[in-house]
Amino acid sequence: MQTRLAGWWAPDREASREKRGADEILNAESQLDTQSPRIRSWYFDKEHSPSKSRIQQYRRRDVPRRIHILGTGSVGKLVAHSLRGIPNPPPITLLFHRRDLLKKWRREGEQIKLTTHKITESRNGYDVEVAAAQRRTHGTEVPLQELYGEETYPGLRPHEIAALNSTTAPTSQDISEPSLNPEEEDDTSDETIHNVVVTVKAASTVSALSAIRHRLTRGSTIIFLQNGMGILEEVNREVFPDIETRPNYMLGIISHGVNSTSSFSVVHAGFGTIALGLVPRYAARQLTNPAEPMTESWAPTSRYLLRTLTRTPVLAAVGFAPTELLQAQLEKLAVNAIVNPLTVMLDARNGSILYNFALSRVMRLLLSEISLVIRSLPELRGLPNVNTRFAPDRLETLVVGVAHRTRDNISSMLADVRKGKQTEIEYITGYVVKRGEEMGIKCVMNYMMLQMVIGKQNLINREEQEDVPVVGTGKSVVRSK
Repeated sequence: MQTRLAGWWAPDREASREKRGADEILNAESQLDTQSPRIRSWYFDKEHSPSKSRIQQYRRRDVPRRIHILGTGSVGKLVAHSLRGIPNPPPITLLFHRRDLLKKWRREGEQIKLTTHKITESRNGYDVEVAAAQRRTHGTEVPLQELYGEETYPGLRPHEIAALNSTTAPTSQDISEPSLNPEEEDDTSDETIHNVVVTVKAASTVSALSAIRHRLTRGSTIIFLQNGMGILEEVNREVFPDIETRPNYMLGIISHGVNSTSSFSVVHAGFGTIALGLVPRYAARQLTNPAEPMTESWAPTSRYLLRTLTRTPVLAAVGFAPTELLQAQLEKLAVNAIVNPLTVMLDARNGSILYNFALSRVMRLLLSEISLVIRSLPELRGLPNVNTRFAPDRLETLVVGVAHRTRDNISSMLADVRKGKQTEIEYITGYVVKRGEEMGIKCVMNYMMLQMVIGKQNLINREEQEDVPVVGTGKSVVRSK
Protein backbone atom coordinates (compact mmCIF):
# COMPACT_ATOMS: atom_id res chain seq x y z
CA MET A 1 0.00 0.00 0.00
CA GLN A 2 2.67 2.48 1.00
CA THR A 3 4.66 2.03 -2.22
CA ARG A 4 1.57 2.28 -4.36
CA LEU A 5 0.20 5.36 -2.68
CA ALA A 6 3.48 7.23 -2.76
CA GLY A 7 2.96 8.13 -6.39
CA TRP A 8 -0.48 9.57 -5.79
CA TRP A 9 0.61 11.76 -2.94
CA ALA A 10 3.27 13.59 -4.92
CA PRO A 11 2.22 17.24 -5.49
CA ASP A 12 1.43 18.43 -8.98
CA ARG A 13 4.62 19.92 -10.39
CA GLU A 14 2.72 21.61 -13.18
CA ALA A 15 0.67 23.79 -10.86
CA SER A 16 -0.56 27.04 -12.27
CA ARG A 17 1.12 30.38 -11.63
CA GLU A 18 -1.95 31.45 -9.67
CA LYS A 19 -1.58 28.53 -7.28
CA ARG A 20 2.13 29.24 -6.78
CA GLY A 21 1.31 32.87 -6.08
CA ALA A 22 -1.26 31.85 -3.47
CA ASP A 23 1.28 29.60 -1.75
CA GLU A 24 3.81 32.44 -1.66
CA ILE A 25 1.27 34.75 -0.03
CA LEU A 26 0.38 32.14 2.55
CA ASN A 27 4.04 31.45 3.31
CA ALA A 28 4.84 35.11 3.73
CA GLU A 29 1.90 36.10 5.90
CA SER A 30 1.26 33.02 8.03
CA GLN A 31 2.95 33.35 11.41
CA LEU A 32 1.35 30.28 12.94
CA ASP A 33 2.78 27.80 10.47
CA THR A 34 6.34 27.34 9.31
CA GLN A 35 5.23 26.06 5.95
CA SER A 36 2.01 25.99 3.99
CA PRO A 37 0.31 22.68 3.23
CA ARG A 38 0.92 21.36 -0.24
CA ILE A 39 -2.58 20.65 -1.41
CA ARG A 40 -3.19 18.82 -4.64
CA SER A 41 -4.15 20.80 -7.69
CA TRP A 42 -7.70 19.41 -7.70
CA TYR A 43 -8.67 22.10 -5.20
CA PHE A 44 -7.27 24.91 -7.32
CA ASP A 45 -9.36 24.33 -10.41
CA LYS A 46 -11.31 26.97 -12.28
CA GLU A 47 -14.18 26.95 -9.82
CA HIS A 48 -11.87 27.12 -6.82
CA SER A 49 -9.24 29.59 -7.96
CA PRO A 50 -7.45 31.21 -4.99
CA SER A 51 -9.04 34.63 -5.12
CA LYS A 52 -8.20 37.24 -2.52
CA SER A 53 -11.26 36.39 -0.43
CA ARG A 54 -10.39 32.69 -0.50
CA ILE A 55 -6.81 33.36 0.54
CA GLN A 56 -8.03 35.51 3.42
CA GLN A 57 -10.40 32.75 4.47
CA TYR A 58 -7.60 30.19 4.25
CA ARG A 59 -5.32 32.08 6.64
CA ARG A 60 -7.98 33.03 9.19
CA ARG A 61 -6.51 33.68 12.60
CA ASP A 62 -9.74 33.30 14.58
CA VAL A 63 -9.76 29.50 14.30
CA PRO A 64 -8.98 27.98 17.73
CA ARG A 65 -5.65 26.17 17.63
CA ARG A 66 -6.31 23.61 20.35
CA ILE A 67 -6.52 20.01 19.11
CA HIS A 68 -8.24 17.30 21.16
CA ILE A 69 -7.18 13.69 20.72
CA LEU A 70 -9.82 11.09 21.51
CA GLY A 71 -8.10 7.78 22.08
CA THR A 72 -4.66 7.21 23.57
CA GLY A 73 -3.79 3.99 21.79
CA SER A 74 -0.80 3.53 19.53
CA VAL A 75 -1.98 5.93 16.82
CA GLY A 76 -3.21 8.51 19.32
CA LYS A 77 0.12 8.62 21.11
CA LEU A 78 2.00 8.88 17.80
CA VAL A 79 -0.11 11.83 16.64
CA ALA A 80 0.09 13.61 20.00
CA HIS A 81 3.86 13.13 20.26
CA SER A 82 4.47 14.25 16.66
CA LEU A 83 2.34 17.40 16.95
CA ARG A 84 4.27 18.53 20.02
CA GLY A 85 7.51 18.31 18.06
CA ILE A 86 6.73 20.87 15.35
CA PRO A 87 7.68 24.56 15.62
CA ASN A 88 5.04 26.59 17.42
CA PRO A 89 3.02 23.47 18.28
CA PRO A 90 -0.72 23.75 18.86
CA PRO A 91 -2.16 23.20 22.34
CA ILE A 92 -3.11 19.53 22.68
CA THR A 93 -5.67 17.99 25.03
CA LEU A 94 -5.80 14.24 25.61
CA LEU A 95 -9.28 12.88 26.30
CA PHE A 96 -9.31 9.90 28.67
CA HIS A 97 -12.33 7.61 28.86
CA ARG A 98 -11.45 6.32 32.34
CA ARG A 99 -10.20 8.08 35.45
CA ASP A 100 -7.64 5.37 36.12
CA LEU A 101 -5.86 6.54 32.95
CA LEU A 102 -5.63 9.96 34.53
CA LYS A 103 -3.95 8.45 37.57
CA LYS A 104 -1.52 6.51 35.36
CA TRP A 105 -0.80 9.72 33.44
CA ARG A 106 0.22 11.53 36.62
CA ARG A 107 2.14 8.53 37.87
CA GLU A 108 4.18 8.28 34.65
CA GLY A 109 5.26 11.91 34.73
CA GLU A 110 2.60 13.42 32.43
CA GLN A 111 4.58 12.70 29.27
CA ILE A 112 4.44 10.55 26.15
CA LYS A 113 7.46 8.49 25.14
CA LEU A 114 8.13 7.55 21.52
CA THR A 115 10.85 5.04 20.65
CA THR A 116 12.31 5.06 17.15
CA HIS A 117 15.31 2.89 16.24
CA LYS A 118 15.87 2.17 19.95
CA ILE A 119 16.05 5.90 20.73
CA THR A 120 13.38 7.13 23.13
CA GLU A 121 12.19 10.73 23.15
CA SER A 122 9.81 12.10 25.79
CA ARG A 123 7.54 15.09 25.28
CA ASN A 124 5.23 16.83 27.72
CA GLY A 125 3.08 19.95 27.84
CA TYR A 126 -0.23 18.19 27.24
CA ASP A 127 -3.54 19.03 28.85
CA VAL A 128 -5.79 16.17 29.89
CA GLU A 129 -9.53 15.76 30.43
CA VAL A 130 -11.79 12.89 31.37
CA ALA A 131 -14.60 12.12 28.90
CA ALA A 132 -16.29 8.94 30.11
CA ALA A 133 -17.56 6.83 27.22
CA GLN A 134 -21.28 6.14 27.19
CA ARG A 135 -22.21 2.50 27.60
CA ARG A 136 -24.72 1.10 25.12
CA THR A 137 -27.07 -1.77 25.98
CA HIS A 138 -29.60 -3.16 23.48
CA GLY A 139 -28.83 -0.25 21.15
CA THR A 140 -29.63 2.37 23.82
CA GLU A 141 -27.24 4.56 25.75
CA VAL A 142 -27.12 3.60 29.42
CA PRO A 143 -25.76 6.39 31.66
CA LEU A 144 -23.59 4.21 33.85
CA GLN A 145 -21.07 5.90 36.08
CA GLU A 146 -18.27 3.70 34.86
CA LEU A 147 -15.93 6.50 35.80
CA TYR A 148 -16.39 5.47 39.41
CA GLY A 149 -17.52 1.86 38.99
CA GLU A 150 -21.14 2.50 40.14
CA GLU A 151 -24.36 2.15 38.17
CA THR A 152 -26.82 4.99 37.89
CA TYR A 153 -29.70 2.58 38.28
CA PRO A 154 -28.58 -0.05 40.80
CA GLY A 155 -30.65 -3.19 40.98
CA LEU A 156 -32.15 -2.87 37.49
CA ARG A 157 -31.49 -5.31 34.68
CA PRO A 158 -30.04 -4.08 31.36
CA HIS A 159 -33.34 -4.35 29.45
CA GLU A 160 -35.14 -2.51 32.26
CA ILE A 161 -32.56 0.27 32.15
CA ALA A 162 -32.93 0.47 28.35
CA ALA A 163 -36.71 0.72 28.65
CA LEU A 164 -36.44 3.43 31.30
CA ASN A 165 -33.85 5.27 29.24
CA SER A 166 -35.98 5.27 26.11
CA THR A 167 -38.67 7.27 27.93
CA THR A 168 -36.61 9.55 30.13
CA ALA A 169 -33.53 9.78 27.87
CA PRO A 170 -31.22 11.37 30.44
CA THR A 171 -28.01 12.84 29.13
CA SER A 172 -24.56 12.93 30.61
CA GLN A 173 -25.22 16.47 31.85
CA ASP A 174 -28.30 15.34 33.77
CA ILE A 175 -26.32 12.86 35.87
CA SER A 176 -24.53 14.15 38.92
CA GLU A 177 -21.25 12.32 39.36
CA PRO A 178 -19.63 12.31 42.78
CA SER A 179 -16.02 13.38 42.82
CA LEU A 180 -13.48 11.02 44.26
CA ASN A 181 -11.12 13.83 45.05
CA PRO A 182 -11.83 17.59 45.22
CA GLU A 183 -8.64 18.21 43.26
CA GLU A 184 -10.01 16.15 40.33
CA GLU A 185 -13.20 18.15 39.82
CA ASP A 186 -11.63 20.16 36.99
CA ASP A 187 -10.63 17.06 34.99
CA THR A 188 -13.86 17.25 32.99
CA SER A 189 -14.93 20.15 30.81
CA ASP A 190 -17.92 21.38 28.83
CA GLU A 191 -16.02 23.83 26.64
CA THR A 192 -16.59 23.67 22.90
CA ILE A 193 -14.29 21.34 20.98
CA HIS A 194 -13.33 22.73 17.58
CA ASN A 195 -10.71 20.23 16.42
CA VAL A 196 -10.66 16.56 17.43
CA VAL A 197 -8.71 13.57 16.16
CA VAL A 198 -10.45 10.23 16.79
CA THR A 199 -8.11 7.23 17.08
CA VAL A 200 -10.20 4.81 19.14
CA LYS A 201 -11.13 1.37 17.81
CA ALA A 202 -13.96 1.39 15.29
CA ALA A 203 -16.30 -0.49 17.62
CA SER A 204 -15.82 2.15 20.34
CA THR A 205 -16.32 5.20 18.14
CA VAL A 206 -20.02 5.74 18.83
CA SER A 207 -19.71 5.48 22.61
CA ALA A 208 -16.58 7.66 22.65
CA LEU A 209 -18.16 10.44 20.57
CA SER A 210 -21.37 10.27 22.59
CA ALA A 211 -19.41 11.49 25.61
CA ILE A 212 -18.38 14.72 23.84
CA ARG A 213 -21.14 15.34 21.31
CA HIS A 214 -22.60 18.17 23.43
CA ARG A 215 -19.25 19.96 23.00
CA LEU A 216 -19.19 19.69 19.19
CA THR A 217 -20.82 22.21 16.86
CA ARG A 218 -21.45 22.54 13.15
CA GLY A 219 -18.16 24.40 12.84
CA SER A 220 -16.13 21.65 14.54
CA THR A 221 -14.08 19.13 12.56
CA ILE A 222 -13.54 15.46 13.40
CA ILE A 223 -10.71 13.47 11.83
CA PHE A 224 -11.18 9.70 11.88
CA LEU A 225 -7.85 7.82 11.90
CA GLN A 226 -9.14 4.27 12.10
CA ASN A 227 -9.21 0.94 10.31
CA GLY A 228 -12.30 -0.31 8.53
CA MET A 229 -15.23 1.35 6.82
CA GLY A 230 -18.85 2.03 7.64
CA ILE A 231 -17.95 3.99 10.78
CA LEU A 232 -19.29 7.32 9.52
CA GLU A 233 -22.68 5.84 8.68
CA GLU A 234 -22.97 4.49 12.22
CA VAL A 235 -21.88 7.80 13.75
CA ASN A 236 -24.43 9.70 11.65
CA ARG A 237 -27.19 7.32 12.64
CA GLU A 238 -26.45 7.11 16.37
CA VAL A 239 -24.67 10.34 17.34
CA PHE A 240 -25.29 13.09 14.75
CA PRO A 241 -28.55 12.30 12.93
CA ASP A 242 -29.19 15.93 11.87
CA ILE A 243 -27.16 16.68 8.75
CA GLU A 244 -27.47 20.44 9.24
CA THR A 245 -25.96 20.50 12.74
CA ARG A 246 -23.42 17.68 12.63
CA PRO A 247 -19.69 18.54 12.65
CA ASN A 248 -17.45 18.39 9.61
CA TYR A 249 -15.76 15.07 8.90
CA MET A 250 -12.31 14.23 7.61
CA LEU A 251 -10.94 10.74 6.99
CA GLY A 252 -7.38 9.56 7.31
CA ILE A 253 -5.62 6.42 6.09
CA ILE A 254 -2.54 5.71 8.18
CA SER A 255 0.20 3.29 7.18
CA HIS A 256 2.61 3.89 10.07
CA GLY A 257 3.62 0.85 12.08
CA VAL A 258 3.25 1.57 15.81
CA ASN A 259 2.71 -0.55 18.90
CA SER A 260 2.19 0.42 22.51
CA THR A 261 4.53 -0.79 25.24
CA SER A 262 2.69 0.91 28.11
CA SER A 263 -0.18 3.32 28.66
CA PHE A 264 1.86 6.31 27.45
CA SER A 265 4.81 4.73 25.63
CA VAL A 266 4.81 3.71 21.97
CA VAL A 267 7.31 2.22 19.53
CA HIS A 268 7.41 3.62 15.99
CA ALA A 269 8.33 0.37 14.26
CA GLY A 270 7.67 1.37 10.66
CA PHE A 271 7.50 4.74 8.93
CA GLY A 272 4.49 5.36 6.76
CA THR A 273 2.17 8.09 5.62
CA ILE A 274 -1.28 9.52 6.29
CA ALA A 275 -3.74 10.32 3.51
CA LEU A 276 -6.29 12.95 4.53
CA GLY A 277 -9.48 14.02 2.82
CA LEU A 278 -12.64 15.96 3.47
CA VAL A 279 -15.96 14.09 3.63
CA PRO A 280 -18.59 16.24 1.87
CA ARG A 281 -21.50 17.08 4.15
CA TYR A 282 -23.97 16.30 1.40
CA ALA A 283 -22.19 13.20 0.16
CA ALA A 284 -25.43 11.65 -1.10
CA ARG A 285 -25.59 14.30 -3.81
CA GLN A 286 -22.20 13.22 -5.06
CA LEU A 287 -23.51 9.71 -5.83
CA THR A 288 -25.49 10.99 -8.82
CA ASN A 289 -22.24 12.04 -10.51
CA PRO A 290 -19.13 10.87 -8.61
CA ALA A 291 -16.77 12.12 -11.31
CA GLU A 292 -17.92 15.71 -10.82
CA PRO A 293 -15.38 17.84 -8.90
CA MET A 294 -16.26 18.62 -5.33
CA THR A 295 -17.77 22.08 -4.98
CA GLU A 296 -18.29 22.09 -1.22
CA SER A 297 -16.05 24.54 0.59
CA TRP A 298 -13.83 23.57 3.48
CA ALA A 299 -14.68 24.70 6.99
CA PRO A 300 -12.01 26.87 8.68
CA THR A 301 -11.33 24.17 11.27
CA SER A 302 -10.88 21.58 8.52
CA ARG A 303 -8.38 23.81 6.77
CA TYR A 304 -6.52 24.37 10.02
CA LEU A 305 -6.30 20.66 10.82
CA LEU A 306 -5.10 19.82 7.31
CA ARG A 307 -2.50 22.59 7.47
CA THR A 308 -1.29 21.49 10.90
CA LEU A 309 -1.03 17.78 10.13
CA THR A 310 0.67 18.30 6.78
CA ARG A 311 3.40 20.41 8.39
CA THR A 312 4.23 17.60 10.84
CA PRO A 313 7.21 15.77 9.29
CA VAL A 314 6.88 12.52 11.25
CA LEU A 315 3.29 11.96 10.17
CA ALA A 316 3.99 12.59 6.45
CA ALA A 317 0.35 13.61 5.86
CA VAL A 318 -0.97 14.75 2.48
CA GLY A 319 -4.40 15.96 1.34
CA PHE A 320 -6.53 14.03 -1.14
CA ALA A 321 -9.66 14.53 -3.17
CA PRO A 322 -12.64 12.62 -1.72
CA THR A 323 -12.89 10.18 -4.63
CA GLU A 324 -9.17 9.37 -4.50
CA LEU A 325 -9.31 8.90 -0.75
CA LEU A 326 -12.28 6.54 -1.10
CA GLN A 327 -10.39 4.35 -3.56
CA ALA A 328 -7.36 4.27 -1.28
CA GLN A 329 -9.65 3.28 1.59
CA LEU A 330 -11.08 0.42 -0.42
CA GLU A 331 -7.63 -0.86 -1.32
CA LYS A 332 -6.60 -0.89 2.32
CA LEU A 333 -9.91 -2.54 3.21
CA ALA A 334 -9.22 -5.35 0.72
CA VAL A 335 -5.75 -5.93 2.16
CA ASN A 336 -6.99 -5.92 5.76
CA ALA A 337 -9.88 -8.27 4.87
CA ILE A 338 -7.30 -10.88 3.86
CA VAL A 339 -4.30 -10.42 6.16
CA ASN A 340 -6.14 -9.78 9.43
CA PRO A 341 -8.66 -12.65 9.53
CA LEU A 342 -6.26 -15.22 8.06
CA THR A 343 -3.56 -14.43 10.62
CA VAL A 344 -6.17 -14.62 13.39
CA MET A 345 -7.30 -18.08 12.33
CA LEU A 346 -3.71 -19.26 11.85
CA ASP A 347 -2.50 -17.48 15.01
CA ALA A 348 0.68 -16.60 13.13
CA ARG A 349 2.59 -13.64 11.77
CA ASN A 350 1.68 -11.88 8.54
CA GLY A 351 4.30 -13.72 6.53
CA SER A 352 2.66 -17.06 7.26
CA ILE A 353 0.08 -16.56 4.49
CA LEU A 354 2.83 -16.43 1.84
CA TYR A 355 4.27 -19.33 -0.19
CA ASN A 356 1.42 -21.64 0.76
CA PHE A 357 -0.69 -22.88 -2.16
CA ALA A 358 -3.64 -23.91 0.02
CA LEU A 359 -3.79 -20.47 1.66
CA SER A 360 -3.36 -18.81 -1.73
CA ARG A 361 -6.51 -20.59 -2.87
CA VAL A 362 -8.41 -19.27 0.13
CA MET A 363 -7.04 -15.80 -0.52
CA ARG A 364 -8.20 -15.84 -4.13
CA LEU A 365 -11.69 -17.02 -3.21
CA LEU A 366 -12.03 -14.17 -0.71
CA LEU A 367 -10.61 -11.60 -3.14
CA SER A 368 -12.97 -12.62 -5.92
CA GLU A 369 -15.93 -11.63 -3.75
CA ILE A 370 -14.25 -8.47 -2.45
CA SER A 371 -13.34 -7.36 -5.97
CA LEU A 372 -16.88 -7.88 -7.25
CA VAL A 373 -18.38 -5.88 -4.38
CA ILE A 374 -15.98 -2.96 -4.76
CA ARG A 375 -16.37 -2.77 -8.55
CA SER A 376 -20.16 -2.71 -8.10
CA LEU A 377 -20.27 0.16 -5.60
CA PRO A 378 -22.38 3.12 -6.75
CA GLU A 379 -19.84 5.50 -5.22
CA LEU A 380 -17.32 4.49 -7.89
CA ARG A 381 -19.70 4.64 -10.84
CA GLY A 382 -18.32 6.83 -13.58
CA LEU A 383 -14.73 6.82 -12.34
CA PRO A 384 -12.07 5.62 -14.79
CA ASN A 385 -10.02 2.43 -14.39
CA VAL A 386 -12.09 1.08 -11.50
CA ASN A 387 -12.33 -2.41 -12.99
CA THR A 388 -8.58 -2.55 -13.56
CA ARG A 389 -7.61 -1.04 -10.24
CA PHE A 390 -9.78 -3.39 -8.19
CA ALA A 391 -9.35 -6.51 -10.29
CA PRO A 392 -8.75 -9.68 -8.21
CA ASP A 393 -5.22 -10.22 -9.50
CA ARG A 394 -4.18 -6.65 -8.69
CA LEU A 395 -5.69 -6.86 -5.20
CA GLU A 396 -3.77 -10.10 -4.70
CA THR A 397 -0.57 -8.28 -5.66
CA LEU A 398 -1.30 -5.63 -3.01
CA VAL A 399 -2.00 -8.27 -0.36
CA VAL A 400 1.19 -10.19 -1.10
CA GLY A 401 3.23 -6.99 -1.06
CA VAL A 402 1.89 -5.90 2.33
CA ALA A 403 2.26 -9.38 3.81
CA HIS A 404 5.85 -9.56 2.60
CA ARG A 405 6.83 -6.13 3.95
CA THR A 406 5.25 -6.89 7.34
CA ARG A 407 6.10 -10.60 7.39
CA ASP A 408 7.69 -10.41 10.85
CA ASN A 409 4.78 -8.49 12.43
CA ILE A 410 1.49 -9.67 13.85
CA SER A 411 -1.69 -8.01 12.68
CA SER A 412 -3.58 -5.64 14.95
CA MET A 413 -6.59 -7.97 14.84
CA LEU A 414 -4.52 -10.92 16.05
CA ALA A 415 -3.10 -8.78 18.85
CA ASP A 416 -6.64 -7.84 19.92
CA VAL A 417 -7.80 -11.46 19.86
CA ARG A 418 -4.85 -12.60 21.95
CA LYS A 419 -5.65 -9.91 24.52
CA GLY A 420 -9.32 -10.79 24.58
CA LYS A 421 -10.33 -7.41 23.11
CA GLN A 422 -13.06 -6.71 20.60
CA THR A 423 -11.80 -6.73 17.03
CA GLU A 424 -12.67 -4.55 14.06
CA ILE A 425 -13.71 -7.49 11.88
CA GLU A 426 -17.28 -6.18 11.56
CA TYR A 427 -15.94 -2.96 10.02
CA ILE A 428 -13.60 -4.78 7.63
CA THR A 429 -14.96 -8.12 6.43
CA GLY A 430 -18.38 -7.24 7.83
CA TYR A 431 -18.46 -4.09 5.66
CA VAL A 432 -17.78 -6.16 2.54
CA VAL A 433 -20.57 -8.58 3.41
CA LYS A 434 -23.00 -5.77 4.22
CA ARG A 435 -22.39 -3.81 1.03
CA GLY A 436 -22.62 -7.02 -0.97
CA GLU A 437 -26.03 -7.80 0.51
CA GLU A 438 -27.24 -4.30 -0.38
CA MET A 439 -26.39 -4.94 -4.03
CA GLY A 440 -27.60 -8.55 -4.14
CA ILE A 441 -24.13 -10.11 -4.01
CA LYS A 442 -23.71 -13.09 -1.69
CA CYS A 443 -20.24 -13.10 -0.15
CA VAL A 444 -20.38 -16.58 1.36
CA MET A 445 -16.62 -16.96 1.82
CA ASN A 446 -16.23 -13.61 3.55
CA TYR A 447 -19.31 -14.28 5.68
CA MET A 448 -17.78 -17.56 6.81
CA MET A 449 -14.49 -15.81 7.65
CA LEU A 450 -16.40 -13.13 9.58
CA GLN A 451 -18.19 -15.70 11.71
CA MET A 452 -15.01 -17.72 12.32
CA VAL A 453 -13.13 -14.70 13.65
CA ILE A 454 -16.05 -13.71 15.89
CA GLY A 455 -16.32 -17.32 17.08
CA LYS A 456 -12.64 -17.53 17.95
CA GLN A 457 -12.88 -14.22 19.78
CA ASN A 458 -15.81 -15.53 21.83
CA LEU A 459 -13.95 -18.77 22.53
CA ILE A 460 -10.91 -16.95 23.90
CA ASN A 461 -13.08 -14.65 26.01
CA ARG A 462 -14.86 -17.65 27.49
CA GLU A 463 -11.58 -19.35 28.30
CA GLU A 464 -10.32 -16.23 30.06
CA GLN A 465 -13.50 -15.96 32.10
CA GLU A 466 -13.17 -19.58 33.22
CA ASP A 467 -9.58 -19.16 34.38
CA VAL A 468 -9.35 -19.26 38.17
CA PRO A 469 -6.21 -17.81 39.79
CA VAL A 470 -4.80 -20.08 42.49
CA VAL A 471 -2.32 -18.36 44.78
CA GLY A 472 0.39 -20.68 46.06
CA THR A 473 3.35 -20.16 48.30
CA GLY A 474 5.71 -17.65 46.76
CA LYS A 475 4.10 -17.74 43.31
CA SER A 476 0.76 -17.60 41.51
CA VAL A 477 -0.49 -20.19 39.07
CA VAL A 478 -3.51 -20.17 36.80
CA ARG A 479 -5.67 -23.27 36.64
CA SER A 480 -8.63 -23.82 34.36
CA LYS A 481 -11.89 -25.25 35.61
